[in-house]
Amino acid sequence: MQTVNLKRCSWAQNGNLLLQQYHDNEWGRPCYNDQKLFELLSLEIMQAGLSWQTVLNKRAAFQQVFVNFDFYQIQSFSAKLPEIMQNPHLIRNRLKLQAIINNAQAAVALTQQNHTLADYFWNFVAGQPIKHHLTNSQKLPKIDSLAKQISQQMKKDGFKFVGPVIIYSFMQAAGLVNDHEISCYLFDKF
Repeated sequence: MQTVNLKRCSWAQNGNLLLQQYHDNEWGRPCYNDQKLFELLSLEIMQAGLSWQTVLNKRAAFQQVFVNFDFYQIQSFSAKLPEIMQNPHLIRNRLKLQAIINNAQAAVALTQQNHTLADYFWNFVAGQPIKHHLTNSQKLPKIDSLAKQISQQMKKDGFKFVGPVIIYSFMQAAGLVNDHEISCYLFDKF
């Protein structure tokens, strides 16, 4: 599909190809793959206080270091943290990196209770994306009551660095909410 002249959400129209590809191929698409959901959650944690562009620029390095976000492997990375902190290609925030390792442990604990991450997250929206009708990205919410509820539950389930702002961004990324602008060519696709 020719995507050069398509109307996108205003935040994805700055001319940056990496940002456009993320918008066109991932953001807001319902995701049911546990490993991919864990990656999106981890990247949203890394983005806190930074631009999404910064995270996208370092994404390949994160995928390599965190073995494509295989949380079964990451759960035992605590001893590797000093080495990970030395990697200049990552965002080297100790608390965020520790949160990824901790969250891998929490994700594994959920799967040991016969839950998938997909079931865990999609149950919060009754299995269907919540579709908003936004006219521009200035109206994108940063938080809502559902993000607060999910955040509280995740904290009870052992997850760290999962405040409601991070969770709302994750909900957008994973397609739990469809926040594509109504003028975006992807608005009615999901």
